[in-house]
Amino acid sequence: MPFYHQMGKFPQKRHTTFKKSDGALHYEQLFGTEGFSGMSALLYHLYRPTMVKNIGQSVDVSPVAAVDKNITSQMLRGWEVPPTDDFLESRKVVLFNNDLNIALASPKKSLTEYFYKNADADEVIFVHKGTGTLRTMLGNIIFGYGDYLVIPRGMIYQIEFENADNRLLITESFSPVVTPKRYRNHFGQLLEHSPFCERDIRRPSELETHDELGDFTIKIRKENVLHTLSYASHPFDVVGWDGYNYPYAFNAKDFEPITGRIHQPPPVHQTFEGHNFVICTFAPRLYDYHPEAIPAPYNHSNIDSDEVLYYVDGDFMSRNHVEKGYISLHPAGIPHGPHPGAYERSVGQKETLELAVMIDTFKPLKLTQTALDIADGTYWASWQE
Repeated sequence: MPFYHQMGKFPQKRHTTFKKSDGALHYEQLFGTEGFSGMSALLYHLYRPTMVKNIGQSVDVSPVAAVDKNITSQMLRGWEVPPTDDFLESRKVVLFNNDLNIALASPKKSLTEYFYKNADADEVIFVHKGTGTLRTMLGNIIFGYGDYLVIPRGMIYQIEFENADNRLLITESFSPVVTPKRYRNHFGQLLEHSPFCERDIRRPSELETHDELGDFTIKIRKENVLHTLSYASHPFDVVGWDGYNYPYAFNAKDFEPITGRIHQPPPVHQTFEGHNFVICTFAPRLYDYHPEAIPAPYNHSNIDSDEVLYYVDGDFMSRNHVEKGYISLHPAGIPHGPHPGAYERSVGQKETLELAVMIDTFKPLKLTQTALDIADGTYWASWQE
């Protein structure tokens, strides 16, 4: 995030001695992105963060395309992805391209037996169902329904769930995930017309510091291969840090919708962006207030982007049938819009209580076999009279 945060203890000046109570030195680590030019934080460890004891098995986890070039509108029944005990095994990629993976997950157990680091991608985990704590080397964040958990690449973390009934939508971005440029000034501060501000961002609040040596398993994803490494020190041995590169949470209920006299285009719902894609939040809001307004979205051409809409809650006015966890895919190249009757039904409506997450990609998405297994198979024909 483009604003400063600090936790714990650290020296007054960077790259200077910082001693423990016994006179030994803490170990400094720069946790940065884009070489030395992106967001970074300076961490101070009890032990060297480099002490690899063993390198174990590696497993290829590359998503495989079942449909490589798609022109078919799809409706995926997301909650039909079966629950799985292990957090990583539960993550099922349904759509992907060279810029991002879109995955569904229903983990039944907490990620506590090992640690995880995604060295390929920033992660945006949307919590549709479940509560718990995201535990990271830079501190902990309590999460619940409607939270986006933004985890920068390279972050070592675990997740503790309070129960076994969890549903997650996960976006893995191969470029840094940031807030929309038009909502920031040149210093990085969110502006007055932004639909959210820094007060809405929940940063790590509890810093765990473990003074432990032993065998600590970290599973690291790099170039779509999951490697298993054993380290000699506990990954959460940080006594303090400061900087701009850290995990945070933002809840969809804190998104303040931009409305107008007539229908507003999808970019007003934008929440995050990465290279060649955006993430938008369709939050409960008042409808357009022109006396002749048609609140339903107009038909529009998807010429340059694939549109993915994940349905979270509420009544979705533009679709004739949709349930929680459904995912619509409207591919580039063909127009789409409200279902027959929805356009007319929307006239005179005053508000919507819908909640949805939209991911628009500017490169075509490929479908995996998991996506085909949960597709209804007939959605493409649902606009016929």
